[in-house]
Amino acid sequence: MGHVRRFMDLVAWQRAMELCRATYQVCAGLPDTERFGISLQLRRAAVSVPSNIAEGFGRESRQDLIRFFRIARGSLYEVQTLFQLCVDLGFVQDATIPWELAAETDRVLQGLIRSLLAKQDSG
Repeated sequence: MGHVRRFMDLVAWQRAMELCRATYQVCAGLPDTERFGISLQLRRAAVSVPSNIAEGFGRESRQDLIRFFRIARGSLYEVQTLFQLCVDLGFVQDATIPWELAAETDRVLQGLIRSLLAKQDSG
């Protein structure tokens, strides 16, 4: 991450933004009865992923950066759980869920966390 000057240059943030846009598309297909239920929770969790990546990037310490990346990862898992609930309740078809994009976002984010932890351990 040494050469990255802006949070928008982080692949994790870029993937999280893609996932956020895809999540809004999924939410558009949910029943109106879920506007203030699952849809609202799903949108908030999705927005939290890139937002926490950006906030962590703006912090001065590696510890804070790791902490916010972990919070982003937790929000990502919340998004995936809510996606599964939407499928289980019959609100959307499984094929409409951006599972691979969510998995890719998780891989990139976890890679960043591991890299930061390794740098922290090495001094």
